[in-house]
Order: sequence, then structure tokens, then C-alpha cells
Amino acid sequence: MPEATLLLDGSGLELARRVSQGEISAVEVAKAALARAEEARRRHGSFLFLDPDVTLRQASTVDQRLSAGEKLPLAGVPLAVKDNINVAGLPSTAGSRILEGFTSVEDATCVARLVSAGAVVVGKANCDEFGMGSSNENSAWGPVKNPWDESRVPGGSSGGSAAAVAAFSVPLAIGTDTGGSVRQPAALCGLVGWKPTYGRVSRYGLIAFASSLDQAGALARSVTEAAVAFSVMAGADPRDSTSLPTPAPDVLGSLGDGIAGLRVGLLAEAESAEGGLDPDVKVSLERTAEALRQAGASVRTVSLPRVNLAIDVYYLTATAEASSNLARFDGVRYGRRVEGEDLGDLYRRSRSSGFGPEVKRRILLGTFALSAGYHDAYYGRAQKVRALLKRDFDRAFGEVDAILCPTSPEPAFEFGSKTEDPLAMYLADVFTVSPSLAGIPAISVPSGLSSRGLPIGMQFIGPADSEPVLFRLARAVEEWSGFPAFKAAGAIR
Repeated sequence: MPEATLLLDGSGLELARRVSQGEISAVEVAKAALARAEEARRRHGSFLFLDPDVTLRQASTVDQRLSAGEKLPLAGVPLAVKDNINVAGLPSTAGSRILEGFTSVEDATCVARLVSAGAVVVGKANCDEFGMGSSNENSAWGPVKNPWDESRVPGGSSGGSAAAVAAFSVPLAIGTDTGGSVRQPAALCGLVGWKPTYGRVSRYGLIAFASSLDQAGALARSVTEAAVAFSVMAGADPRDSTSLPTPAPDVLGSLGDGIAGLRVGLLAEAESAEGGLDPDVKVSLERTAEALRQAGASVRTVSLPRVNLAIDVYYLTATAEASSNLARFDGVRYGRRVEGEDLGDLYRRSRSSGFGPEVKRRILLGTFALSAGYHDAYYGRAQKVRALLKRDFDRAFGEVDAILCPTSPEPAFEFGSKTEDPLAMYLADVFTVSPSLAGIPAISVPSGLSSRGLPIGMQFIGPADSEPVLFRLARAVEEWSGFPAFKAAGAIR
């Protein structure tokens, strides 16, 4: 057991190698991860649901498959799964009381592929209710604390997934990214986090928030581990009508090629972003740009004229789609049910007690944006600006291979500092929503620490299917910063 525990402090790929070679069993690793996960649930609120029987059964299967001669790239790697992604036999509540008591009967496609590659699900990670939040303060089951500083948020909505990896409970976690919900917590917790080209990773088995934006992504402590997760998760899925039928790009084949000759665009609007840019983040951005130059990339300024409208467009689009998607949660078919005098009263009572304040706010905003007389003025206009923003990206990618900007305008902020001002909270996503609206890939990578010792993350954005380039750039930043999180274990635990 001590050896298995030590493996959790290092690379997930080294752990997989040791399990594959029979130096340690997947069951031993799973037992150590369960103990760490229980500690993380108690200390940070990272996990909502643990089922040792499910976890140990999966681990035993991995050991049997290895004994039969199978090659598994993620053999025995403990995995945390955000609670809005289905895992067979485990609860799926999306962090909401409205789904209390619901248990999934099958795995989401992204989970099934990771399990097929040898990963072992340790538990379901806490999250903002239905993925709506940037701080993980909106979960019905309580907030998640940032392992770097427990007085600060881990980011959201995949805050539980990020905290689980940052606290060394698991080497790998998956979450959903609608407007930055993987990348922003990755930045605030010192991790690598990516969202794919829209449709490159199947949405089957994800509890929907905004269907034209939702994507599954992964969080890891190094770029290579994140790249392996992408190579496993990506690919066509006949059960998802939005899944891309073309082969997924090979991110591993070129990961060590370096970045000499790549053209990187420094986002001109970054420093003038609404809400302001933290001085430490600004310095880190400048240092990252210089490091890329030193590594052989050319760096020039590029402009996205409509990026300052991205927050407005995102919150009109996402709330409208949420209003439609969440209409299915009515207290009749599954989840929380509160009896009423008639059907309408049952709906009102069930939803009033089941949905939290932020979800209710977004449903109301979305319903208003879609209502007769306002549809064209709000939702319709937002879709036109969304198309123009996509054109801005297309124009920029005619000049550069990728765009560099901060992932978050500031490091992890204190609990409660933005909860009374929803607009201030929404502005935490100012740099992450635009690639989501354009349906293009992005990756966040640690670029150093703030003056308070908190992680700072930089984001690379590229055109569709440019993941190989983005991972190479992230690898270059990782090598420059010396920041694989497993090297900083003493700084957290």
C-alpha cells in the first residue's frame, strides 16, 4: 500500500507502466486512491460519491486483462468523473437536488473509452449545479476548496475534478467545458486542462446544459498525460449526432517536435478585457510570450474585434439552451418529486425545491431571451454576433497557428468575493467563452505562480482540429516553467 500511495504523487503514465509490468496491481492502486479520495472529500469537498465495490471491481478487471496479455495505455490509472457525466452504477446528480437519487445505468462514451484503456473510476466529483458556475460554490452538496489555498475557490464548474487531481487523489479527471469549465479550474489549480474541437469527443452520456457548447475534456498534472487522455477519448460515436465522423488528430505523434516555426498570436484585447487583468497574470503572459520566442516560435499581436462581446453572446446562448434542456426535469420521470394539488403544482414544487438559485436565474434569463417579442432582439442577435466572432477567429488563423491569452483574468479568488455580483462572476470566463462559441479547441497550461503563491494558467486557442499544435505549445510552456504539478507536491499536501 505505501508504494501505491507514493505512485499517486507522480505521473499517471508511470503508474500505468508499473501496473502493466506487474510491479504493482491495479487493485492495490485503487485501494490507495479510494483512501486519498475519502480524505479529499472530507477536506476539500472534491468528491460527492464513492463506491469501493464498483472501483475495486473495475481494478480487478484491469488486472485480469493485463494477465491475458492486453496492452492498456491507462492501466490502473485512478480517474475522477464529474457528476454530470454518467458512470454505470453510480449516482449522477449534476450537483443538483433535482436529480437526487438518480443512478445511471450506463457509462458515458468518454468514460467507457477511458475504462476500456484501463482507467479505474474512483468516484464522482463535485461540480457547480448543472455546470453553471465559475467557482464551484453553486453545488447543492456544498462548495469545493482549492487545495493550494483552502480559503479560495478551485474554479468551476469542474472544480471537484480539478481539486481531486491537484490534491493528488487521482492523476486524471474528466469534466465538461461549456464556457471554460475545464480550462478555468485547471488554471486556478495548477493543472493542464483542455476542451476539444466541438464534436471531436462524444457528448453521449453528458447531462446537458447548453448543447451547442457542451464538450467533455480532461484535467491532468502534465501535458503528456492530458494528451494521452485526448487520444483515448476522441473519436466518432454513432450515438452522438454532433460527433465528427472524421479521424481524430494524432496529438501524441508530434508532441515532442518542438515549436520552432510556429506562429503564435498574442491576443490584443487581453489587457483591456472587461473586469481588468490581474498584474501577476499580465506579467506571466508577457513572460510566456518571451519564452515561446526563445523556443523558436514567432509571436505577434492579433486582434479579435468582437471578443469583447463574447460574454454577452455566451450568456444569452447558454441560458436559452439551458431553459430548453432543463425543462425535462419536472419531478415526474426521475429525480426529486414533491407532490402538489395538480400537475402544474407538482412541477412548481419539484422545481422550486430541486433547482438552486443560479440555475433558476439562468432558466429565467433563457426563457425571457426565447420568449415571443424578444427572441429576435436577444437570442437571434446573439447568434448573428456568434457567427461574426467565428469569422474573427478564421481571419486571425489566416495569420497565426494559435492564439495566446490568459485562461483566467486572475488567480483563484476568495470564497464569497463574487457571489453577490453575478456579472463579476461571469467575467471570470472572459477568456474562455470565445473558443467555446466558435467550436474550436483550447488548452490551459500552468505558466507559474502569482506573488501569493497561487497558480496562473495560460490558454492556447487554435482552429478546428489543431489539437496537435496546441499540445506542442503547451508542452513548450511546461518545459519552460518547470511546472508539472507532481513536482510541486510539497507545495500542496
